[in-house]
Amino acid sequence: MATFILGISAYYHDSAAAIVCDGEIIAAAHEERFTRKKHDSSFPEQAVKYVLSEAGITFEDLAAISFYDKPFIKFERLLETYHAFTPKGLTSFLTSVPVWIKEKLFMKKMLRDEFKKFSSKKIPILFPEHHLSHAASAFYPSPFEEAAILTVDGVGEWATTTIGHGTGNSIKMLKELHFPHSIGLLYSAFTYYTGFAVNSGEYKLMGLAPYGDPDAEQTKQFKEKTLQEIVDVREDGSILLNMKYFDYATGLKMTNNARWTKLFGIPPRDPESEITQEYMNMAFAIQQITEEIVIKLAKTAKELTQSDNLVMAGGVALNCVANGKLIEAGIFRDIWIQPASGDAGGALGAAYLGWFLWKGEKRTVDKNVADAMKGAYLGPEYDDKAVMDMIRKYGAKYDHYQDFNELAAIAASKLADGNVVGWFQGRMEYGPRALGSRSILGDARNPEMQKKMNLKIKYREGFRPFAPSVLEEDVSKYFELDRPSPYMLVVMPVTKEHIKPLPSNYSSMEMYERLYHLRSDIPAVTHVDYSARIQSVSKKTNPRYWNLINAFKEKTGYGLLVNSSFNVRGEPIVCTPDDAFRCFMRTEMDFLVVGNFVFDKTKQEKLANDTNWKEEFKLD
Repeated sequence: MATFILGISAYYHDSAAAIVCDGEIIAAAHEERFTRKKHDSSFPEQAVKYVLSEAGITFEDLAAISFYDKPFIKFERLLETYHAFTPKGLTSFLTSVPVWIKEKLFMKKMLRDEFKKFSSKKIPILFPEHHLSHAASAFYPSPFEEAAILTVDGVGEWATTTIGHGTGNSIKMLKELHFPHSIGLLYSAFTYYTGFAVNSGEYKLMGLAPYGDPDAEQTKQFKEKTLQEIVDVREDGSILLNMKYFDYATGLKMTNNARWTKLFGIPPRDPESEITQEYMNMAFAIQQITEEIVIKLAKTAKELTQSDNLVMAGGVALNCVANGKLIEAGIFRDIWIQPASGDAGGALGAAYLGWFLWKGEKRTVDKNVADAMKGAYLGPEYDDKAVMDMIRKYGAKYDHYQDFNELAAIAASKLADGNVVGWFQGRMEYGPRALGSRSILGDARNPEMQKKMNLKIKYREGFRPFAPSVLEEDVSKYFELDRPSPYMLVVMPVTKEHIKPLPSNYSSMEMYERLYHLRSDIPAVTHVDYSARIQSVSKKTNPRYWNLINAFKEKTGYGLLVNSSFNVRGEPIVCTPDDAFRCFMRTEMDFLVVGNFVFDKTKQEKLANDTNWKEEFKLD
């Protein structure tokens, strides 16, 4: 009889559910995709319903439910932190502790109450530690029988960074760094100070860093002062933070702004205000420090485990630039990173722990697949009936193609002509990246594409870079990368054959002058430092997406496209055909492809101009 284990992450940010059957991942999804609330932290009721349905079981069929951290230890950390900093933090104490005493301290009861919506049957509930869940999400689906494990994030219960060793079905934790000393929270503090939102703006800080001037005296001073006053980085990669500069342990914001302003000579940037060079320099400084810390941690992991392989998870593992530097450092022969490295991925790790540690089952690695993640295509998919229901609901005009190859050739031609195409196919991705199932696509050769997609499609900051999706066979043709990068988790340079020389005054140009300068023959995916965040596309894992890119290559000679997540700023990635059509109509996307259906924006003119629809498609 098959054994099903449900994993859940909830109540902090990015709630999710995942289910494994006899050690195989069946389904996993973020709650935000169903509720349409970005970073939804509530109990993942819709995600649970979905994964149970995908597994073809009812709640009563579960052998166990595994929650991704230990609430009692987290509460212990909360109390001890307030005690250590007393009398500071009274306001924060009075805000958070009553919630814990009323709700979160009784997590098992909270969960049981939620489960009653599914069944009255009491299923065993497991509570692995937060970083163990991260470690499990990295090691168990990896292609390695044995590996060093590095997890780095803001904070779990006490741990903020761990080094472990995975062998067979076991994970042994070897070293831990404890709160309040956190690499993730250090990076989030700089995210906050440079005017971006914590827990979502870290990507923006990483994208802003290449605009910093590495040779500027100010950049060197920012780095030097950070290392002298704010963070003490040890040779093994562990850190000590000077808590005089931070307010997150007991306060309601990340930084002590008065001390930071005095130290750095610039005030915190107001969100949405102009980004001046000094904040770009600050972003560069902390990005470089983070990369150096990650390299040191990797070296320590190597020394402790003597492994040739490294797996990673935790929010900091989504720092693609640091990951690229780690590959270049050559510390490990091979590296694998969990595509859902943040808290959502903890649900999968927790489910795996139920099978391998609680049940004690044997682990085997399938050498015939790249890893056990199934390309991260673990979410729901929708049939033609669902698409037709959407068409009837909105009165949408469409073309339908029986032959997908014909459709791919037509879509490739539209892309080559400078159009932006919404691409909705198959199962939704698990993790923060769109990987060709819920994507917005464009022509990487087009010098106007980066600007168009940021400002007219995504409605987000113009400085943010876009990623290329490239045929797996062609990765090394365009990028300085000697291996696949299926999950868009590695930043590497564009090859010399594709770059163009820069003018002598490039570093003194204004931000957007640099951004829109023609740096390569694939400018829409070449960042200001000649780098790109790469997704390699496998014919085995996503044949439809591969066929589209290959059709584009046959037409243009270029086997890559611009790939951005199918959403607008402030919204989750689309989940359903209905979500996709609404997003399509609310933006300046030219075409939408859902399965074998094609929607041309010009044919929706009557729909778009109907006053009854203007409110429906209005951007929030």
